Amino acid sequence: MAYQLESRLVIGLASSALYDLSESDSVFEVTGEEGYRKYQREHLASILNKGVAFSFIQRLLSINEIRPHDPPIEVVLLSRNDPETGLRVMNSIKHHGLDISRAAFLQGGDPYKYIPALSICLFLSANELDVRQAVDAGYPAGQVLPSANNDDIADKELRIAFDFDGVLADDESESVFQANNDLGEFNKHEHGRRDIPHNPGPLKNFLAKLSSIQELEKIYSKANKSYDPRIRISIVTARGAPSHERVINTMRSWGIIVNEAFFLGGIEKSKVLSVLDPHMFFDDQRAHLDSTVALLPSVHVPFGIVNNLPNNQQQS
Repeated sequence: MAYQLESRLVIGLASSALYDLSESDSVFEVTGEEGYRKYQREHLASILNKGVAFSFIQRLLSINEIRPHDPPIEVVLLSRNDPETGLRVMNSIKHHGLDISRAAFLQGGDPYKYIPALSICLFLSANELDVRQAVDAGYPAGQVLPSANNDDIADKELRIAFDFDGVLADDESESVFQANNDLGEFNKHEHGRRDIPHNPGPLKNFLAKLSSIQELEKIYSKANKSYDPRIRISIVTARGAPSHERVINTMRSWGIIVNEAFFLGGIEKSKVLSVLDPHMFFDDQRAHLDSTVALLPSVHVPFGIVNNLPNNQQQS
């Protein structure tokens, strides 16, 4: 019987998110494809430096210990390299002990086309074009920005933080704000619809998969007292009261409970995130991420109206 992915949390991962490929990219820009191929052959045994998403992926995969015979989490490498030039990435994966055995080497092909075929609920890449192609096609994706890599080893906890509008939910409410440019009208709209759940945004399914794995962790920890559940999920949004109610009611309608929610009412997100210290933060607004990249791994989800504004003026 073929290996089934549908019921698992599947991450599609570009090598540019997992490793620091700045040197390799520079070689390609200067020497072209043949020079790049020669460089990779000569450096086949040179292990790549860890990239922004490395700690996130390492911690996520470690959770498979709760069900090693039927792992709930899969990571599939989606690479624009061809199989030969991609061998160095696979050697680095092996060196670091990451349980990644499935890969697609596309020799310059578009990775987003394979997202549905591989049941991917999140595609991560440092390549802006690849991510925008995925999101424009209706697939869940985020661009890993050059940012701090909090690769601490003090514990095994995995902290993941999400913005709400345009990430977990659609951009309906953001569209209202942009149309009126009035916080009062935005709050009035949200309060009037507080009992109407939002439509899902691009990463809602990823959140749901994480939530289901949290439940598996709880079950496992009851039978294995030495295991502490590792996943902690937070929402960090610029919304404040009274627009917070619709967020909470939406999460309830989805059957998802997060560990923390911060309704900041316009307070700078980085102030809270510096304390929360997530291993990955997802936001649809580059303006918010400009203040987080120096502190923690940050991912831009280029979805919705805020990513089509000339001046990228954003609210929640």
